[in-house]
Amino acid sequence: MALKGISFMHKLAGASKFNFRNIYTSISLLKDYYNILGVSKSASQSEIKKAYYQLAKKYHPDVNKNDKSAAQKFQEVSEAYEVLGDENKRSQYDKFGSASTQNNFGGGQSQGFEFHSNINPEELFRRIFRDSEFVFNEWSTGDKGFAESIFGSDATKEIPVNLTFEQAARGVNKEISVNMVTNCPHCQGSRAEPGTDKSTCPSCRGTGTENMNTGPFLLRSVCRRCHGTGTIIRHPCRECEGKGRIVGRKRVNVSIPAGVEDGQVLRMSVGNDGLHNNEIFLQIRVEKSRYFRREGADIHSDITVSLSQAALGGKIRVQGIYENMLVTIPAGSCSNDRIRLPGKGISRINGYGYGDHYIHIHIQAPKKLTDLQRALLLAYAETENNVTGSVEGVTSTDKHGKRAIDTTPGFILSRIRLAIQDPNEPQEEAKSQEIDSDTVVKNSSKDCV
Repeated sequence: MALKGISFMHKLAGASKFNFRNIYTSISLLKDYYNILGVSKSASQSEIKKAYYQLAKKYHPDVNKNDKSAAQKFQEVSEAYEVLGDENKRSQYDKFGSASTQNNFGGGQSQGFEFHSNINPEELFRRIFRDSEFVFNEWSTGDKGFAESIFGSDATKEIPVNLTFEQAARGVNKEISVNMVTNCPHCQGSRAEPGTDKSTCPSCRGTGTENMNTGPFLLRSVCRRCHGTGTIIRHPCRECEGKGRIVGRKRVNVSIPAGVEDGQVLRMSVGNDGLHNNEIFLQIRVEKSRYFRREGADIHSDITVSLSQAALGGKIRVQGIYENMLVTIPAGSCSNDRIRLPGKGISRINGYGYGDHYIHIHIQAPKKLTDLQRALLLAYAETENNVTGSVEGVTSTDKHGKRAIDTTPGFILSRIRLAIQDPNEPQEEAKSQEIDSDTVVKNSSKDCV
């Protein structure tokens, strides 16, 4: 008689998030646990545990809140590990339970067995998580972001922090809200309901370790029942479900150092509860400045000066990172000239000292002139000797090789010319021509190319 059926009874004590029903399946429908975990039949316990851990992380319900199939997959992976992770159950499964071996059973007498599970998938995962040596080996490769998921996926690990350009340059203290994993206030981290006692673990008698005889060797390992605590909690805390820790909202002050850049990630400690050093990662996002530009620790800004300031020099007050400054404009400045202010840039976050502040000069030519300004510029244009090309309204040359305007000078211009005229030079009348008031006089001095 062929083997008719095998019962897998999953009694998941204390399951808070999921209600798993008992599963009854015939031998032809038995699951291939090796295939579920993605390991070979000759895989070691270490390989089985690692495969389970990676799959449990991938399908953990806290990570896949909107995917119902992930919860089923998480249950399936947990079921496979509960069988293959126990050598006795694995041996029975290899002998009787694998669907691939069903043809090895002959007729005549039915055979069967039962696997009894008294742990829910969450607790199974938590046990592996608390295996400190295994977890250290797994997380040392950089997979620490999942660390707090068994306490709640809402635990904050990375927080975007928006800063203005000036805040990033100068540094700032910011108050932010974070979801932090902290000791449960109800049980004070003991994991037991207040007023109840913990009992001594009967397996290790309170030592937290157990001895295993392996031939000539005696191996000591962490107790598998109490996980090294030496005690058994019979009445878990109802607030934290026996975890000892919860995720709570908290406002903390963080100090952003001067000189941080856009896209930079800062690692910050936000408190120590005595057992765990709570750390968060701040993702810096710096707003663009309308005034400053940044190149490393150096900053750049622009100033606009008048024709007279550029030609004669002068002073102008400019905005700096830390304070406003009075800057001297050198005489004869040209557009795109730079003024360097040493040490007035941004603090070097990975070094010493400060960068420089570079001020770029832009000359603003007037678009409209008064009669007096036009007359002054025309009079000045007559005296220029280094003009390439021509100046509108000053294109003719007198018989002495001097530049002269094309118009009949008005009263103001006549007075100006008379005031600046060399008395030894002969005077000539220029032809009359009206000048458009919107004409822009452009200086093409070869010194400012």
